[in-house]
Amino acid sequence: MIASLPMYDRPELAAAHRRFWDLVRRGLHRHGIDAPQALSQRDDLMAVWSDPAMVLAQTCGMPYRKLLHGKVNLVGTPDYRLKGCPEGHYYSVFVVRKDDPRTTLQDYAAATFAFNEENSQSGFAAPLNHGAAAGVTFPKRIQSFGHALSAQMVASGKADIAALDAVTWRLIKRYDAFANDLRVLKITAPTTPVLPFITSTHHNPELVFDAVEQGIDQLSDTDRATLGLFGIVRIPASEYLAVPNP
Repeated sequence: MIASLPMYDRPELAAAHRRFWDLVRRGLHRHGIDAPQALSQRDDLMAVWSDPAMVLAQTCGMPYRKLLHGKVNLVGTPDYRLKGCPEGHYYSVFVVRKDDPRTTLQDYAAATFAFNEENSQSGFAAPLNHGAAAGVTFPKRIQSFGHALSAQMVASGKADIAALDAVTWRLIKRYDAFANDLRVLKITAPTTPVLPFITSTHHNPELVFDAVEQGIDQLSDTDRATLGLFGIVRIPASEYLAVPNP
């Protein structure tokens, strides 16, 4: 058995994630589904997502549509109540240095673009799709291996621009001092479904959905605010698959 919720994991959220998982685990047990005592937050993501013993995990929209669809069960979509977004949707923010005088995306056409990884929806696919529509392809790229690391590269001058998902940016602004050196240049359309919860094909996704929904409902107000997690909704797989790859 394995469960993993690493996509927004950071030290400040670890205790809230543990309490959330404990609530979900109890709900799974009530449905007769065995679940591990603790989350596996540092394991190889693709190995977790592909594990037949995976009870619950959160993945990114791009690997879901490219690699996992048909091999896992889609459970549901978390709702982070992002301003200006439909329920269960999010967007990417282009961040640049606060003192950089450039004002348009086109001004950064030849700039160094930091991205976390090529299988990231918010850090790679969304900004490249958005940029392409504006005639910007970001040919000069540097890989950071993490959203927060992309933001740090921009703040330190190792890169000029990066794209982060809106939930990550909300957490960076809350916890990281280097956020004070950054500003949002542009956002992508708020029409992309949020990183989905999945389970293996050995588990009934409706039962897992119910356990997750109950767990969210039972969170304390403090933990709910810490995680920024306010619900789970049903968004069809077809909406994830319709998002274009760059």
